[in-house]
Amino acid sequence: MAIDDRVAETSCGPVRGTDDGRVKVWKGVRYAAAPVGELRFRAPEPPERWTEVADATAYGPACPQPSIPNVPLDLGAPQGEDCLSLNIWASSDTRPGDRKPVLVWLHGGAYVLGSGSQPLYDGRRLAGGGSSGGVVVVTVNYRIGAFGFLDLSSFNSSGQRFDSNIGLRDVLAALGWVRDNIAAFGGDPERVTLFGESAGAGIVTTLLAVPAAAGLFAGAIAQSSPATSVYDSGRARQLAVIVLEKLGIAASDVQRLREVPSAALVAATSEVFNEVPVRNPGTLAFVPIVDGDVLTDYPVKAAQEGRSHPVPLIIGTNRNEAALFRLMKSPLMPITPSAIKSMFTQIAAEQPDLQLPTEHQIVAAYPRMRRKSRGLNIATDVGFRMPSVWLAEGHSRVAPVYLYRFDYATPLLKMFLVRAAHATELPYVWGNLGGPKDPSLKLGGGKTARAISRRVRTRWITFAAQGKPQGPAGEPDWTAYQQADRACLIIDRHDDVVHDLDARIQTAWGAEVVSFR
Repeated sequence: MAIDDRVAETSCGPVRGTDDGRVKVWKGVRYAAAPVGELRFRAPEPPERWTEVADATAYGPACPQPSIPNVPLDLGAPQGEDCLSLNIWASSDTRPGDRKPVLVWLHGGAYVLGSGSQPLYDGRRLAGGGSSGGVVVVTVNYRIGAFGFLDLSSFNSSGQRFDSNIGLRDVLAALGWVRDNIAAFGGDPERVTLFGESAGAGIVTTLLAVPAAAGLFAGAIAQSSPATSVYDSGRARQLAVIVLEKLGIAASDVQRLREVPSAALVAATSEVFNEVPVRNPGTLAFVPIVDGDVLTDYPVKAAQEGRSHPVPLIIGTNRNEAALFRLMKSPLMPITPSAIKSMFTQIAAEQPDLQLPTEHQIVAAYPRMRRKSRGLNIATDVGFRMPSVWLAEGHSRVAPVYLYRFDYATPLLKMFLVRAAHATELPYVWGNLGGPKDPSLKLGGGKTARAISRRVRTRWITFAAQGKPQGPAGEPDWTAYQQADRACLIIDRHDDVVHDLDARIQTAWGAEVVSFR
């Protein structure tokens, strides 16, 4: 009897995917029970076992989420609360027991948007074999918005229980599933690299400080992590009260939240998500929190004190991160002096161990810049660049760290003045340049862009395989970050390793905020 290579045996039952002769794909594979009813706002539970072969040819539902006009996302699937599933790609010649390195992806979206089924994250280019293959790729759906990052644990009583950091717990459950099952798909459970962008990268850097994540991944890649966007339980309770008020529910009746229609929770998520950064510039509404349970301390602080998990790390940012938020007219990234001052004041109050620049130091760090340009650069650095550098410096004491900056912009992105803005590196990592959802090559630049994509994918894949991000033959050796020389890979038309790239900014970011007028 012929063996059907599309069928994989998991700990909960068999699943059948598809095989086009180049890549095998399993979609919508359940890793946890449906988080509905009593399981809404609770940690994920294991799914019930099944005996019949389950269909794994269609993506599972994306977590319910707002529709934001300036961010038209193709989620690749319908929305629904039964969203705890993942998707797997492996080259067609992959067999159980092959033990290929594994890349597990966490999507971004400010903790309120996105899914693992977005067309941009189709894993066939990464997993397809040849110079860009040799890995098993997994994309994960986790709960977002109020479903995943609304902390109701302060309302717990003897008669009701809510869990904190639900979205983080979902990812931990998914990683546990990968550990227990990925061998059936040809992956090596001992060579799992967790990678993500924006909020997904924020989860990556947070999990470096989560005790329960120990041993679940052997490497990490954080692309544009908002690593300092982690708040305390006091702010989390304030946000929960605001959401309850939006829904007309008294704190004494908090259990009613389990019965609220998902559409109403999405509407409340949207309102709060939009209002919070207007009141508190640079602040996200829904984020991981230091709850004393899943997360016991701020990730950057833990890294600086040598308490992060000692796994190799790639971490970096894009040169013009904040330009995307300016184009979208989003308040998420403050670019005016008053908004920047407000954000710095909040950061200093909540995380006093971080060092922030004075007004004089800011002027010295960003010389000869117009006020608006200076604001964009400050926003990029405070939101993404410096948190990444701070974390790199700390983590480099316990494991190799490879710092990068993505600088390349196609002619179209230059024309729209966004250049290497937030998220523009994503098609390069996935090899999905020029697709229906990526207009960046409309004015040319395709040959250079595809060459950059091949280099990026090669480095990401060799990092997953070996713990060191080697480029193609002839490309410069990406040396690990050390405080002595602060090596950083510049990804542009040509890769280049630069030392002390952030020296001027490093000098400035060495004192508390005094004033920004």
